[in-house]
Amino acid sequence: MVIQTKSASETIRIGESMGSRLLPGDVVALVGELGAGKTQFIKGLAAGVGIGNPTYISSPSFTLINEYPGRVPFYHIDLFRLEREKEAQELGLEDYFQGEGIAAIEWADKIPSLLPKEMLLIHIAYTGKNTRSLEIIGKGNRFLKIVGELEGSRIQGVK
Repeated sequence: MVIQTKSASETIRIGESMGSRLLPGDVVALVGELGAGKTQFIKGLAAGVGIGNPTYISSPSFTLINEYPGRVPFYHIDLFRLEREKEAQELGLEDYFQGEGIAAIEWADKIPSLLPKEMLLIHIAYTGKNTRSLEIIGKGNRFLKIVGELEGSRIQGVK
């Protein structure tokens, strides 16, 4: 599924719609250039998960992982500063991927062998000054169903 957005608020709204469908143990892996909108999408996910004020969410580039309480714990993982996949292995990310919360990973392409087989994969790309293309891929039956629900919901204002 590919969605074109015209603003950060549309990107956030799509993330929120997706976040409302997530369950404990779910993983959302995001890939895209620096500044493409990964953090904006994660703000939406956090809102959908039930984080009280997702506007204060920012990339945890120096701490790597920020945890937020909500209806379920929300783990925002930013791997921008990692140089090797082995560094991520030492963080114990598998605990976050199989835990009681929802994990959203920026720069997920840095840890291909550590990612779970079943997850949502989001490729975010610039298409213009304020526009983005979001390619949403479900890996595993449950996540394919989520993508189908998103397609069927015709998120208001987004084609």
